[in-house]
Amino acid sequence: MSQQQAEQSTDLSGIDFSDSKFARRRRARALKDKAATGGIAVGGITVIIAIVLIFFYLLAEVLPLFEGASMERESGYSVPLHQTAGETLFLTMEEQAEMALRITDQGQAVFFATATGDVVEQTQLPVPDGAQVTSLAAAERASHLLAIGFSDGSALLLKHKYKITYPNDQRHIEPIIEYPYGTEPMVVDDMGGALTKLSLRDDENAMLLAAVKADGELAAVRFTKEEDFISEEIVLESEILTFPVTPKSVVDVAVSIDQRWLFATDSDNGLTVFTLQNEPEVHSQIELTDGPKVTRLEFLLGGISLLVGDETGSISQWFLVRDGQQGWQLEFIRDFDALPGAVQHIEPEHRRKGFVAVDDQGDLSIYNSTARRTVYSEAISEQAIAKVGISPRANALLVEDDQGQMHFWRIYNEHPEISWSSLWQKVWYESYPEPDYIWQSSASTNDFEPKMSLMPLTFGTLKAAFYAMLLAAPLAICGAIYTAHFMASGMRRKIKPLIELMEALPTVILGFLAGLWLAPFVETHLPGIFSLLILMPIGILLMSFVWTQLPSRIRHLVPEGWIAALLIPIVIAVGWVSINMSGPLENAFFGGDMRSWLGDSLGISFDQRNAMVVGLAMGFAVIPTIFSIAEDAIFSVPKHLSNGSLALGATPWQTLTRVVLLTASPGIFSALMIGFGRAVGETMIVLMATGNTPIMDWNIFEGMRTLAANIAVEMPESEVGSTHFRVLFLAALVLFMFTFMVNTAAEIVRQRLRKRYGSL
Repeated sequence: MSQQQAEQSTDLSGIDFSDSKFARRRRARALKDKAATGGIAVGGITVIIAIVLIFFYLLAEVLPLFEGASMERESGYSVPLHQTAGETLFLTMEEQAEMALRITDQGQAVFFATATGDVVEQTQLPVPDGAQVTSLAAAERASHLLAIGFSDGSALLLKHKYKITYPNDQRHIEPIIEYPYGTEPMVVDDMGGALTKLSLRDDENAMLLAAVKADGELAAVRFTKEEDFISEEIVLESEILTFPVTPKSVVDVAVSIDQRWLFATDSDNGLTVFTLQNEPEVHSQIELTDGPKVTRLEFLLGGISLLVGDETGSISQWFLVRDGQQGWQLEFIRDFDALPGAVQHIEPEHRRKGFVAVDDQGDLSIYNSTARRTVYSEAISEQAIAKVGISPRANALLVEDDQGQMHFWRIYNEHPEISWSSLWQKVWYESYPEPDYIWQSSASTNDFEPKMSLMPLTFGTLKAAFYAMLLAAPLAICGAIYTAHFMASGMRRKIKPLIELMEALPTVILGFLAGLWLAPFVETHLPGIFSLLILMPIGILLMSFVWTQLPSRIRHLVPEGWIAALLIPIVIAVGWVSINMSGPLENAFFGGDMRSWLGDSLGISFDQRNAMVVGLAMGFAVIPTIFSIAEDAIFSVPKHLSNGSLALGATPWQTLTRVVLLTASPGIFSALMIGFGRAVGETMIVLMATGNTPIMDWNIFEGMRTLAANIAVEMPESEVGSTHFRVLFLAALVLFMFTFMVNTAAEIVRQRLRKRYGSL
């Protein structure tokens, strides 16, 4: 050792580490370590807290969906003008439930305050001389159109309206009775029989009045509407309908909203369906109940579903279903929880597929037909209930008992359409041939039945992720294996950043390209796409075989680990050949149109924006994520393991499969799970590259709608706090929980793999 080195060694050995300078450095280093540890801990805890808060926020928005209804009695009073105006035939309320209307058997229209019972206005209706009021029927509740039947076989049509003004900044409601077709009663039965039951339907082109006469026979009149060109008034042309004689006495009648069907119940619980398209004809006859007497027949909102109540308290729903052999067939759809006593009244809601039913013992229940749910049930009166009226918003109820007392109730029933069955099970929706999973949250009509099954959206989410992973997983994992284990380090330094750079592409750009360029391209080059999937592996294997047959002096010209670069021209050539041979293949084997051939020969429908396009586009987006994590895991396997395996005589392939992949398996599995989570939560690609049709079909040529895309599409147009709004939050919660469970299961599997192969 030289003298200078000895002096340096002596100097180094003579350093005093207790010097204040070194002490300050140690304290600064310790402070930095603690700050880093604390910062990382705070960051991790903050992320966990944020996730927990998101979960509870979603849960808070979702929980009101499953709350039951409640009712609160606000006031009670004697029925307004009960002694002088007569018994109530019809009871209803205006929009805000501040004013009510009752029409009596003496032809009186009494408007009164719902909270106090104070009479606001009393109107005598134009009852024909010598006639008595015998029945009353309402058309669609939103139209406010009523028909009053008389004992002389005629009927009067009237409308109740409410004019709202603000004199002196005070809200004032002025009730109005109108006669849209004149004050002269219309003849329903030209024989002059009393109309004991009445049914009314009215639309822009026609109107139909059907009635049950005192002798149990049917009578009806159809009015065709025509507009007078001079006065622009509606002119009615009447046509008396003649029904076939029924062997049993008819007790109740109801007409469908399209005026094509008439339903009549008889004294022996039979129901006869008549067609009204031309002359009335018997279409079919069925038995509604096996023994118990039918006590009530009423249409649900929309005039499609028929509600039938009997003396045992049972209520069932029926509607016409298209049958391939008989055209239409009345089918039993579902029943509801029974009331304790005989069903006396069924009052449908004005804007939802719900209804209120009461029995002869004072019990009341609120149901929803779509959810098959009893949202409220309670005995609200010790007396039998004579009449029930529900407000248009279904937030208030007027109940009149048989002792002449009126009770005003407030209803709190925000989300009756939702139940476990309506979300996750098949539901038989109106006018559908069979139960099905359907998502259709809105429509242009007020009598729409919301269809909010999450099954098609969940299925679409898994379908999109499956096809994306089908493309991405093999390419990404195999690419990661080759890059980390076989590729030269110089080439790896260029390839790996290039692939990871793909992850920086915005998904909205990928979705835009997939929807506007890739989808039409795939449609016009469908045979070429499938040829590419077949010819590309064959071309690569063929190139590999040819390369191994070349002389060693030629093969040694390419440095080890750079051989993959030779595949680039092969990939380009095979792709070019496959796409250019698409037209000749289509003409030779598919009659010039593969889309038509798929439908005609195989019965497979084709949608331009389909799962194949989503798989290609989303797979392209997921590949960088899986590749980067898997490549890092494989490359991080300690070199002494692979070198030791090679030194013991194992081939590179044996070393890869028996040492490297097993050691890196936790990282590879994590890469797949993270890629799968990315595919499940993807929004913009599936939003722009699919038809967004919520259907359940594994067909690769059909589209889908995912949970994430559905939230993005419908959240901006949903009403805050509505059922639709909260169901979208439920979809977000389902997506959140699904991702959480997948990640949790993945972490458990990863830890087990790490424990098992960590000792290699």
